[in-house]
Amino acid sequence: MTEPVIFKRFDAAGAREQREVVSLIHRDAYGERIATGDAFASDQAFMTRFDAYTSRDGFDLVMAYAGDEPLGQAWGWPLPPDTHWWNGLETEPEPGFIVEDGTRTFALSEIMVRRAWTGQGIAHALHNELLAGRGERRATLLVRPDNSTAYAAYVRWGWQPVACLRPGWPDAPLMDVLVLPLPLAQ
Repeated sequence: MTEPVIFKRFDAAGAREQREVVSLIHRDAYGERIATGDAFASDQAFMTRFDAYTSRDGFDLVMAYAGDEPLGQAWGWPLPPDTHWWNGLETEPEPGFIVEDGTRTFALSEIMVRRAWTGQGIAHALHNELLAGRGERRATLLVRPDNSTAYAAYVRWGWQPVACLRPGWPDAPLMDVLVLPLPLAQ
């Protein structure tokens, strides 16, 4: 890559203005899974989730660019006291694990890089940019157990598997729950 990677950060309103770019990145990054007919992976289902996510307080989107070319994106939000994030948890890892107060846990909901730019450290850079400076004590994410590439990367980046959860979205697969203590080491 000849141009430096730059990051642009958007709150919920700004993220909604980037809706077409969000969809473009998703369709490119997950084109193979979308082509399988997986209903959960379809762009329509994905964008329905995106629209719901951008209604969350504290929604935070980071996009990576090389010049005007979008390379990838990552987003999340702090879990409020009345969160539904933990609904579908198969077992609670420890007493009080799911108790949220709006400042305890940041949910890293999505991270993806367009196919032509994978393997260049962009996902890790997006991850670090999104989590840098967060005020929460920990972060959580969900990953498909069979997504060995992403799973291995998260473990290398310090995430620890703690449980399994099936999100409440239609056609959602069983996911592994991973957690990472914050603040992220710089």
